Amino acid sequence: MSATQFDLSVVLQGKYAEWLLEGLKTTIELSSISCVLAFFLGLNIAIMRMSGFSPVRWFAQCYLEFFRNTPLIVQLFFWYFGSYQILPKPVNAFLNNYNFEFVAAVIALTFYTSAFIAEDIRSGITAIPKEQMEASRSSGFSYIRSMHYIILPQAVRHTIPPLINQFLNLTKNSSMAMVIGVGELTYQARQIESQAFKSFEAFFAATFIYVCISFFITILVTWYDRKVLNPLGKGTH
Repeated sequence: MSATQFDLSVVLQGKYAEWLLEGLKTTIELSSISCVLAFFLGLNIAIMRMSGFSPVRWFAQCYLEFFRNTPLIVQLFFWYFGSYQILPKPVNAFLNNYNFEFVAAVIALTFYTSAFIAEDIRSGITAIPKEQMEASRSSGFSYIRSMHYIILPQAVRHTIPPLINQFLNLTKNSSMAMVIGVGELTYQARQIESQAFKSFEAFFAATFIYVCISFFITILVTWYDRKVLNPLGKGTH
């Protein structure tokens, strides 16, 4: 028997190409929305984690431990199958008017990634000399205003490279959304494989697209490090 011939053109034309483009579009939408929400949620959790009010700090710590130590695929199933049990009926009715699978994936990716982003931001905050906080407080700034105007702008600036790595991880993790029926890139590649019987070609195309996305984000990180954080070519500390 002759070996099956590799023919990438089969998945790069007609309806299969349209499926890949639709999957890429869904992946970008899913990743972009989740990245924005995860950043702002992680930012607030990081601030809460460093609060002087014990209940707030304990809540943030429990949040981090729970979402960092629970597999993402479990969280996807939890929000997809369990949201009807924990969300109010009006909220569930509202979500049913949209793509519920997509919404569940956004929620899971947001909570999961925000826990890692919170730790990155907290590391950036702790890297800022504590004298800056003391100076701002002695100047009459409250804790919140000191964080908002003095500490966070510096911390986030130096946390951008690891944050972009988290966004890259989120983009790759979005492929797990296929398990709850989200038509992202991996899901569409699986559909092509099942109809065209071109497993290698379908997943080769999907892999190439993921590599291109990762390459773009890597270039972005490199540019930011050279042009913004390290314009004189000195080592970043």
